[in-house]
Amino acid sequence: MSVGTPESPLDFAGVPDAFQRLWTPHRMVYIGGENKPADAGERECPFCRAPRLGEADSLVVARGTTCFVVLNLYPYNPGHLLVCPYRHVSGYIDLTPEETQEFASLTQHAVRVLAAVSHPQGFNLGINQGEVAGAGIAAHLHQHVVPRWQGDSNFLPVVARTKALPQLLGETRDLLAAAWDASA
Repeated sequence: MSVGTPESPLDFAGVPDAFQRLWTPHRMVYIGGENKPADAGERECPFCRAPRLGEADSLVVARGTTCFVVLNLYPYNPGHLLVCPYRHVSGYIDLTPEETQEFASLTQHAVRVLAAVSHPQGFNLGINQGEVAGAGIAAHLHQHVVPRWQGDSNFLPVVARTKALPQLLGETRDLLAAAWDASA
């Protein structure tokens, strides 16, 4: 390499440093927006398409009457499942009582099955409702069932030992308590 020329990053390929790297190139299609329509109608929605395909093509694990369970195409962890209603709705409160019951029942069964098969030490269960709340596909409600193991945490708590909380706990508690009492 001549003096004054920038070194190529490839010159250092394979040279050990203090970082461990986990390459996940399969996530680039998700980051780029594939199968992630912001305002998808039923025709474009991957959660509406999946039940119409065979299990192997769609990654559907189980089917109920009103809801189904599918592997996440871009998982956070192995076994990352999604519980979805067949009906194209974006809000949890839009589910019928029958859909709500099966949504919950399938989530419980997903946890039992993952526990038996993968032996995780814990689970994250959650719904990111709305794009601002982190929903990659906000137009079709889905619940995440993510098996967790010690040491698999994301970068922020690991690297910075930090969790971002934009509001004091006391303020959050007061707001929630007032809204809870008002809705009773």
